[in-house]
Amino acid sequence: MKRIGSVILMTVLLATVGCHKKEAAAPQAAAVNAVSVIQQDYPWTMEYPAQVAGSLDVQIRAQVGGILEARLYNEGEFVEQGKQLFQIDDKEYVVALEKARGSLAQAQAEVKRNKRTYQRMKTLRAENAVSQQDYDNALSAYETAQANVQVAQAGVNNAEINLGYTKVTAPISGIAGKENQTVGSLISAAGESGLLTTMVQIDPLYVNFSMPGSQFEKLTQGYREGTISMGNADNPQMLKDMNYREKAVEDVPIYVEVLLSNGKEYPQRGKLIFFDSSENTQTSSIAIKAEIANPARTRELIPGQFVRVRLVGAVFKNAVLVPASAVLVSPNGLTAYVIKEDNTVELRSVEGQLQNDMYIVSSGLKAGERVINGGLVKIRPGMLVAPTMQEFTVSMPQEKVEQASDDGRDLATLEQTIGEATAPDEQALSGVSVPPTEDLSPAATVPATAQTPTAAAGN
Repeated sequence: MKRIGSVILMTVLLATVGCHKKEAAAPQAAAVNAVSVIQQDYPWTMEYPAQVAGSLDVQIRAQVGGILEARLYNEGEFVEQGKQLFQIDDKEYVVALEKARGSLAQAQAEVKRNKRTYQRMKTLRAENAVSQQDYDNALSAYETAQANVQVAQAGVNNAEINLGYTKVTAPISGIAGKENQTVGSLISAAGESGLLTTMVQIDPLYVNFSMPGSQFEKLTQGYREGTISMGNADNPQMLKDMNYREKAVEDVPIYVEVLLSNGKEYPQRGKLIFFDSSENTQTSSIAIKAEIANPARTRELIPGQFVRVRLVGAVFKNAVLVPASAVLVSPNGLTAYVIKEDNTVELRSVEGQLQNDMYIVSSGLKAGERVINGGLVKIRPGMLVAPTMQEFTVSMPQEKVEQASDDGRDLATLEQTIGEATAPDEQALSGVSVPPTEDLSPAATVPATAQTPTAAAGN
């Protein structure tokens, strides 16, 4: 009897211990923060490093040789097209023009003399008083004299042009660079000494940059499939003709914003004017050029300056969005923890691209699904969680252009000082009157030779 009671007591104790073990093994829900996946239109803002270039970069070369008498501009100042930059000693060219005009006068006198002889021979020949040979000789002499007048006139024209070339003028409006030859130097039109200075046109300016080929492909493919729209000018012909030079910035599908080194936006927006016809095989990118207006001719942007550009206008239609903190980046790709209806966790692979601390998801998630936001390294698939929902909203960026802040350079004062300058660093040979007091040329100035504009940084 005692033995039976002991067995019963042992059974009760074992049952009690078993119940405690079952209660201890019951899973506890982990507290996590979560957000709902949202779907809405969202701008695809693309940002790239870029370099500024002048829209024209011209070498100012002498077209005649001689002593450089004067420099008539301030180095680094803005000059208008047609302003005289240099004066080359013109004495020998004045003499050459006078000589050419004298040769022309001689030729014209010879024409008159031969004309009179020819007219006499013509009358005598009609009376059969001279031979045919004499008549032919008089006619030939008269025609030769007329041709000599044309040659002499060409000599005068050439002398006038050369005299005009002694006044080297600005072929464009822009910034005139440092002088390459000092006053008093003997220059030659055919040699290196003929390069006097350079000029760069700063209105408009060009900005050169490159877009990765993969992004360009994604942009064009999304446009064709309708998942990406191109601003207000959504036009099926847009991809066939990327040249917007003749259109206002407001009318183009994608425009450009320039970000200065201080992070502020340049006041003027730009438009794309060039897409390279092929992809660079070494960098897997496509060269692009934008045109930026600079009506005030300020130097907040200067050729050679490195900036960043932002392409604005492409919009993802019905984009699926999640915060970057809800996506785990691993060597195997992007993953997210999705909370199912029973509050257990599912690990899911996603595809998308990061922009502004959020992912634009192309596959793997749907609008309305709940995903864990933060602390993802502690989460395991199948885990039971107790989610606390956080608000996740995305607002469309406001369109505004901020004026560049003062970064220590007083640009307005600098431009005003340059504009009002009276050329204190103009140089001229002592005792030389510039320009010459007597202008023997009918054309007061003749533009200097302008070489083909050179491109900069990816142009």
